[in-house]
Amino acid sequence: MVKKGHALAEEAWKTLSSQPIYQNRWLSLREDLVGLPDGRTTIYGVVTCGECVGILPFLDSQTVLLVKQYRYVAKRVTWEMPTGGIHAGESIEEAVQRELSEESGYRAGKLTQISSFHTSKSVMDETAHLFIGEELARLERPPDDTEFIEVQAFPFTDALRMVLQGDIVDAMTIIAILHAARLRGL
Repeated sequence: MVKKGHALAEEAWKTLSSQPIYQNRWLSLREDLVGLPDGRTTIYGVVTCGECVGILPFLDSQTVLLVKQYRYVAKRVTWEMPTGGIHAGESIEEAVQRELSEESGYRAGKLTQISSFHTSKSVMDETAHLFIGEELARLERPPDDTEFIEVQAFPFTDALRMVLQGDIVDAMTIIAILHAARLRGL
């Protein structure tokens, strides 16, 4: 049975006006007045962060590198893969290599894209591009000046266990590890 209103589900909402609220170098916030499919209006807050990348680096076929760092918003230390935003004028692959080198001190000889997704489709305008990195080569590059991180190698099966037990809570890392597990038949 089809409920009344379902035909409206695919009709685009219309932006009637948009008011910038806040902006810094990482994100912007705006408030839109939106026309709904049934003719009513509502206010919608939108956070824009742009695009970001994440890379699950494999030292060898069984070992991944994860980084540990304190996350201010979560108010806790987390284990995650190297992640970050794409800089202006930078390709996705360049951003992946930069983040990998800044956070782990490696460069990937082989990159495999495994997913692109919206990080929070309801209030956030941000697309994440996830990769597996292989054939790593040590690289000396200074870390980002706002990052205080520890890098540690883990057997991939331990990283997968950490996801399944809720020890890894970063969505990008969870998605990458689960995709990698699927690709490895685990």
